[in-house]
Amino acid sequence: MKKLTKKIVLVLGLFVSMLSFANSETNPIKEKEPKVTSMSFKKVKLGSKLSIKDRDGIVLYKESIVKTGDYSKGFDLTTLPNGDYYFELDTELEIVIIPFNVVSNQVVFKKEEKSTIFKPYIRVKDEMVFVSRVSYEESPIEYNIYYADNYDLVLSEKFDNQSYLKKIYDFSKAKKGNYLFVFKSNGRKFTKTVKI
Repeated sequence: MKKLTKKIVLVLGLFVSMLSFANSETNPIKEKEPKVTSMSFKKVKLGSKLSIKDRDGIVLYKESIVKTGDYSKGFDLTTLPNGDYYFELDTELEIVIIPFNVVSNQVVFKKEEKSTIFKPYIRVKDEMVFVSRVSYEESPIEYNIYYADNYDLVLSEKFDNQSYLKKIYDFSKAKKGNYLFVFKSNGRKFTKTVKI
């Protein structure tokens, strides 16, 4: 009887140890943990847009900034196919472009290729419209002004290799209503509507 009791205790002990090993939360097979890339910007304004685009300009991710202040968020970029990509922060006055590439699930930022495109700025005071743009490098800019109700062209301007642009337009004798400014510069198109 002693031998039978010892065998039962031994089998019970073996069963309990197997059961505890089976219920153990430690899994010998490790899952690949995502590599998170943190993207941060200081003093971002409400309404700015952050996007990730591929080299053809196709938007893969887009987000509107919901509060003014510092912005920080983590992204797992290792799941992207091999290729060239860029982050783009589109604010009221500029577009910041931060390129990176993905090769074999490794992300490399091209800090030396980071660039900024400065947008034209429009301000209306009384019936005067002030158009300006400041850029660190010279680039051509052209724009058209349309009367928005019927899309009639009011004025067309073109400037070659300007780093600083400042124009003032007197709309005191113009028809009252909305005017659409359409700018083209650095391969981009910007629009702004003003009311006179």
